[in-house]
Amino acid sequence: MNIILHSIILSVLPIAELRGGIPYAVANGISIPVAYIICVVSNIFVIPVTFLFLDTLHKQFYKISLYRYFFDKMVVRTRKKAERNVGKWGYWGVMLFVAIPLPITGAYTGTLAAWILKLNKSKSFWYLALGVVIAGIIVSIATITGIGLLKIFTK
Repeated sequence: MNIILHSIILSVLPIAELRGGIPYAVANGISIPVAYIICVVSNIFVIPVTFLFLDTLHKQFYKISLYRYFFDKMVVRTRKKAERNVGKWGYWGVMLFVAIPLPITGAYTGTLAAWILKLNKSKSFWYLALGVVIAGIIVSIATITGIGLLKIFTK
């Protein structure tokens, strides 16, 4: 049970997300399909929680100078990426942004981008969730490939 819990925690952490959760689960003996489902569902959970935070608690936290400094820094970076790469494609752009499993392109940043661009939250959720599903497939394939290469080179 610890491995599953750790995989869930990694999948909801802002930096690790699926890139950490799926490989961790598989490396600890969980099958790819089970790891995929656990980690993708956990990562999708981040989307409504992030929207909820941005619509409620963010206003209170923004009064704290340290929070405001880091949030503004993140928003400036995200806004540049969102307007340049996501803005012209709208919901599809947000989905593609999340689907590419690179650092700082996960569910958190995608949700923040949708919020900054004032996209409809309900509609955004489904596109962001689809992005997480695609990212999960990519990370799973990369994990399987990595394991296969390890087996080849350790013989």
